[in-house]
Amino acid sequence: QVHLAESGGGLVQAGGSLRLSCAASGRTFTNYRMGWFCQAPGKEREFVAAISRSGSSTYYADSVKGRFTISRDNAKNTVYLQMNSLKPEDTAVYYCAADSAFGNPANTHNYDYWGQGTTVTVSS
Repeated sequence: QVHLAESGGGLVQAGGSLRLSCAASGRTFTNYRMGWFCQAPGKEREFVAAISRSGSSTYYADSVKGRFTISRDNAKNTVYLQMNSLKPEDTAVYYCAADSAFGNPANTHNYDYWGQGTTVTVSS
């Protein structure tokens, strides 16, 4: 079992920045590719970014490329999402997730464990 706890959400004006953190506990952190997803009210959960076990490979949704950066600190069992140039359409609950397999990093069904989410609200 892996427990994931997100933090860092909040209210920010358009153009601002936030840094989300996700602390993992339980099984060996480096066994898992990590991902960030978001879910806006009334919408499906969507892929935002993912990072490989070593941190050497990253993947992004087109909507966040150039604005968001995913990183991980394996010594701290933590994955981060640096969010810059935020837009009102980025408003959502953001979830981190852990994937023990090697499939499509953007597919929610590939992820074994999920956090409870942290809310990001971007005002215009």
